[in-house]
Amino acid sequence: MKVNLRSARPEDHDWIVAVVDDWWGRPVTSAVPRLFLDLFHRTSLVAEIDGEQVGFLIGFCSPSQDDCAYIHFVAVDPAHRGHSIGRLLYEEFLHLVRSEGHRIVSAVTAAVNVDSIAFHQQMGFAVSDPIDDYYRPGATHVLFSKQLDG
Repeated sequence: MKVNLRSARPEDHDWIVAVVDDWWGRPVTSAVPRLFLDLFHRTSLVAEIDGEQVGFLIGFCSPSQDDCAYIHFVAVDPAHRGHSIGRLLYEEFLHLVRSEGHRIVSAVTAAVNVDSIAFHQQMGFAVSDPIDDYYRPGATHVLFSKQLDG
């Protein structure tokens, strides 16, 4: 099974919102507005197997902090999990932003998302202590940060 990674395109938004709730197992389409694919498709990625979309990563470089990049959202088709697709998407994003001079990559997840926390730790990200009310009142999150080598 060969996984092909490509830059996202604005038109990818339609299939992403068609599958993302099923892939995450709960309603999350509001976290993936069209503007991310319209404005940040160059630094976002799609994973395909035999032309079928099996994963995506939405990420961008900070316009305010020149050395920082951010991974906003990642999803992999449950039928294709366990084949390192998430890892491939992350590695490609890290390579892309490193080549553009960015040295810090961050991400955020809910403190209850133990799978995401474990994944980020395996990818070498530092994990913060839980932060109450980070996104909104009543929501506890953890922050991830990874320093990239030159």
